[in-house]
Amino acid sequence: MSEFVRHVAELVYFLLPAYVANMAPPFVRFWHGWNRPISRRWLGEHKTVVGFAAGVLAGSATGIVLARIGWAQSPVRPEDWPWAGLALGFGALAGDAAKSFIKRRRGIAPGRSWKPADQLDFVVGALLAGLPWHVPGWTETLAVLAASFVAHIVVNHVAFWLGIRDTRW
Repeated sequence: MSEFVRHVAELVYFLLPAYVANMAPPFVRFWHGWNRPISRRWLGEHKTVVGFAAGVLAGSATGIVLARIGWAQSPVRPEDWPWAGLALGFGALAGDAAKSFIKRRRGIAPGRSWKPADQLDFVVGALLAGLPWHVPGWTETLAVLAASFVAHIVVNHVAFWLGIRDTRW
């Protein structure tokens, strides 16, 4: 395996808590009643308190699982994974919320596509939150952003066809 491919694989492994965190909120959208929007005015209807919490918890749980796996090439020590998972999950959801805030200020309706921000917001947020544990190089960062962009579109289309999401993006 080339050095570059190994670095990208390490970065994808490192970002697993963020990927899982980003996928969690749509699963709790069916919890009506107390699942209120964080702020309708600033973030829109789609960003809910329970969705945000579910994403952070999913990222944390993924960090705990990665601590148990203990992959030798991991950029994070096993004992640090629970904290890294928490930070990456929070960073992913915070990046998504920040993008929603900007969308609302620009007058873009919730659920309307805004490429490439819709596909990369959570990755950028997670990369920033994960800096205490791993500082990736520019080429690896660009490669993981490109891979995440494509994977995000594919996963969201599948989730849309399965009825988990209301939109394809």
